Amino acid sequence: MKALDRKLLRDLKLMWSQALTIALVVASGVGGFITSLSAVDSLALARDRFYADGRFADVFASVKRAPNALADVLREVPGVADAQTTLEEIVRIELPGVVDPIIGQLIGLDRRRPQHMNRVSVASGRLPDLHANSQLEVLVSEGFAQAHHLHPGSTLSAQINGRQRTLVVTGTALSPEFVFAGLWGMPDTRGFGVFWLDRDALAAAYDMDGAFNRVALKLAPGASEQAAIDGVTQLLARYGGREAHGRADQTSHAMLDNEIKEQRVLGTVLPAIFLGVAAFLLNVVVSRLVSTQREQIAALKALGYPNLAIGVHYLKLVLLIVTLGLVLGIAAGDRLGTMFTGLYAEFFHFPSFEHRIAPWLLAVSAGLTVLTAIGGTMNAIIATVRLPPAEAMRPPAPGHYRRTLLETLGIERMGPATRMIVRNMERRPLRTGLSIAGVAAAVAIVIMGNFFRDAIEVVVDTQMRLGLRGDISVWTAEAVDDGVRRELARLPGVTQVESSRFVPVTLVNGHRRERSMIRGYAARPELYRVIDVDRRETLLDGRGLVLTDRLADKLGLKVGDPVQVEILEGRERTVTMPLGATVREMMGLNAYMDRDTLNRLLGEPDLSTGFVLAIERGREADVLEASKALPRAAGAWSKATMLRNMEEISARNIRIMSTVLTTFAAIIAVGVVYNNARIALAERAWELASLRVLGFSRAEVSGLLLGELAIVIAIALPLGMLLGWGLVHLIAELLKSDQFYFPVVIRARTYAWASICILVAGTASALVVRRRIDRLDMVAALKTRD
Repeated sequence: MKALDRKLLRDLKLMWSQALTIALVVASGVGGFITSLSAVDSLALARDRFYADGRFADVFASVKRAPNALADVLREVPGVADAQTTLEEIVRIELPGVVDPIIGQLIGLDRRRPQHMNRVSVASGRLPDLHANSQLEVLVSEGFAQAHHLHPGSTLSAQINGRQRTLVVTGTALSPEFVFAGLWGMPDTRGFGVFWLDRDALAAAYDMDGAFNRVALKLAPGASEQAAIDGVTQLLARYGGREAHGRADQTSHAMLDNEIKEQRVLGTVLPAIFLGVAAFLLNVVVSRLVSTQREQIAALKALGYPNLAIGVHYLKLVLLIVTLGLVLGIAAGDRLGTMFTGLYAEFFHFPSFEHRIAPWLLAVSAGLTVLTAIGGTMNAIIATVRLPPAEAMRPPAPGHYRRTLLETLGIERMGPATRMIVRNMERRPLRTGLSIAGVAAAVAIVIMGNFFRDAIEVVVDTQMRLGLRGDISVWTAEAVDDGVRRELARLPGVTQVESSRFVPVTLVNGHRRERSMIRGYAARPELYRVIDVDRRETLLDGRGLVLTDRLADKLGLKVGDPVQVEILEGRERTVTMPLGATVREMMGLNAYMDRDTLNRLLGEPDLSTGFVLAIERGREADVLEASKALPRAAGAWSKATMLRNMEEISARNIRIMSTVLTTFAAIIAVGVVYNNARIALAERAWELASLRVLGFSRAEVSGLLLGELAIVIAIALPLGMLLGWGLVHLIAELLKSDQFYFPVVIRARTYAWASICILVAGTASALVVRRRIDRLDMVAALKTRD
């Protein structure tokens, strides 16, 4: 072993604790990078494979009823390579022993014509057969089957076209069309399931023999999606077809794509912070090492070691430290990535979904780690190389002392100890500033990790408690006379009913088009209100058309501008009306109107498609059971049940994210505080030993050193809170999508938790350093080169 290599090992042995804390900070950055991006890369790979194997369609459309022969005509539309028709119906599902409402989507499978897109793959069991009796065999979506512990042979019932039918489970299935299976985009596998059954049986139940109501299309390579959509929409209009749409508006794909985009943002922003702190720590540690080894550097140069060899020696030291961090980070990233993949598997269902770390991800991680090492220490290493031997033999020049900033400002009431601490911090403003920034970054990361909990709580409270103040929502398959409201009001336990009307539309402004749904609520609603991100109600009375601000921005509209509204329900027609107002909302690209005004706009009588019911406490189950007897009620769902199912999942996932980010932040805090304390102890050992000889107690000497750390933390806490607020705003803006907007809400408990975490990490580091101060060898420390 070369002499410089032996020296390298001795240096690492002496500074092992500092090297370990720096390696842990590097590991946090690498681990966060690999965790997020490997999990999302595994998710994207599973998606792409499943889409390819299952031949996921490119365009989707619904109609009231169209003949099967129309499929051949659809294949002739320019840009369309293939078309596949099917039957789909939404029904109520009942499970033995389950009182909560369940919604099922029935999809017909034609065993005589194998699927050539959106292929259903059987995960367990077998395909259903057609039976002559009242029982229907079905395949069940895997997520729903797992949530309710269903297996081949399990039975449940469905209200199919007003008739109660028994469904027999023959197996579980997966489809690229339902990777994410949730009602209206909600992550509720308990309350929503997909059921595949024989198409002939489903057609017979709804009198749809020889007809379809849903079509999926595959586009030819290089074809224009919008041109194909326009052609298909025009062709289906006479059959009551709504505007066709691409994958971007398909619920499952949109949720999956949105999750991938969000995780890529988080996997980029957070590691950048960790690696930046690691670069700072490396710079400080290597600079201190060089300053304490001036004589050794001079001796090496005098003995003939070239500058390059000495520079490479210190670079090896740094690379060994970051290599340890890289290895630990890859191991942590693989473990956490596997855990995150498991969490994804509860929401997104694929035939094969395994965690993998792509080679490019390892290469990028290694490259970033090396860049961090070189970027953080290059100045110190260059200074080492340029140091002349004669200069290195001399002790460093004494520090330049002057009045502190506080003294200059006239603040004189400082004790001797405080004055010494402040002066020492001002002598090294860059190091002090970077130390404060490092601790502040740790505070910001804890805040961001817990922000998601605060934001989701606000979203749920705003949407499901302030906005939706009813207890049960009932909807109909088609618009019905509002007299149904009076029928619902007579159900036992119902105290109030409010009507709504939802109409699918396409909003047009020049060349810009957006599919949406006009939601017609009461002019001054009490049970179903429009609430903005500031938790204020927006009344629809006299406002005309109201759009969410994101939808208005996408259309390039301002209040007062005319907008074309293409009605996609009933007869084809287009109306032009001014934009009455905009509202900043959290979820979706929504459009609102007063229900009465909406009916007049459509030239129709008093019609409704949904009803919100307020229920007496404890009577929810009775009302849900009674609503089944109403022939025009297609389905119902309970707000309490949906909230319970959502919060059960979201609370656990947020707790996991918060724990991971808090742990990473604590590592940063320990790395910054501990390394600064160790460096200060090494640099000021002579001063501290002198004070001990002069009669200062261990506590007083420790106070001089640890008091600097206390000031750093005290300054960093409010700065970190401000930095956290800014980081949260940045993340919220980067994560903003058509489906969701995180409101920037940081509760007082989040700030308090961040402060407690950093104080605990700082205190633990201070106690370790205090032990070293107590064991200080005064004789060795007082030896000087002078």
